[in-house]
Formats: sequence, structure tokens, C-alpha cells
Amino acid sequence: MSTTAIASSELTDLLAVLARARGFLRHTVRGLTDEQARLTPTASQLSLGGLIKHVRAVEESWLRFAVGGAELMESVEADWENGFRMLAHETLDGLLADYAETAATTERTLAGLDLDTAHPLPVAPWFEAGASWSVRTVVLHVIAETSQHSGHADIIRETIDGQKTMG
Repeated sequence: MSTTAIASSELTDLLAVLARARGFLRHTVRGLTDEQARLTPTASQLSLGGLIKHVRAVEESWLRFAVGGAELMESVEADWENGFRMLAHETLDGLLADYAETAATTERTLAGLDLDTAHPLPVAPWFEAGASWSVRTVVLHVIAETSQHSGHADIIRETIDGQKTMG
């Protein structure tokens, strides 16, 4: 098998795992109203709509990193105050449509990148000084982030109406 075929197969596998994680998150909000998606029924201030909004922003941010490193990643200012909140003018359908658009952009963009390309991480206390991440590591991080928040979403949904993503 050629190196190109192996890289293509690896990207296909990574994108399939990411699509599955996104699917679990989207499944968690099926059948909810906008009002239910805004609820924060647990000890945290997380809402289902806010989680979808956050996961989308994280994916977009890390995709910018994959393309152009920390400088491009940081070229869009994060909305720390509202990044986890579904605001009054936002709808669940709108957030889901935006998330689907981000997913499609991610898949198209990654198809044109080399998984081994690496960039130095932004300077932050939670990153090892001088460390770099490859595009592959970025995709794995987005998968982990999406999966982690999908679990949070499942707990919130179960608290709202007893529904569970799995089980």
C-alpha cells in the first residue's frame, strides 16, 4: 500500500470516528425545543445548545491551527462569556445547521492537509512550552473534545426528560 493510500485510509478512519462522535452529540438534542436546549438543569451552567455551540467553536479554532498554526488559530477572538451559552436569539436548528457546516468545512479542509504537518502550540499554561501538534493530533483532540462534551450532553438530556443517547 502506498504512503498516500495509507494517509488517505487513516484520514478516512479519523473522520469516521469524528462523525460518530458528532452524531452522538446531535442525537442527544433530537426532539427538543429551543427552550429545553437552553436549560441548565445540572450543577454546572452547561446547556445542550451551549455545548453544540462550544464544540463547533473549538473545532473551527483547531482547524485554523491545523491550517496555519497558532497565529491563524488566534486570529479569531473567542467569545468566552457566551461560548457555552445558547443566547435568546439563537435556535437549536440554527446551531445544528452551523455545526453541520463546520463539519463539512473540516472534512474538505483536512482532505487537503498532510496529517504529519505540525505547528508549535500557542503559548498557554496548559500546553508544554515549545511543544508542537501535528494535524493528526489536532483531529484526535477534536474527537476527544466532541466525545467528552457528548457525555456531558447525555447527562443534561437525561436530567431534562429522562432520555439517554445510549442505554
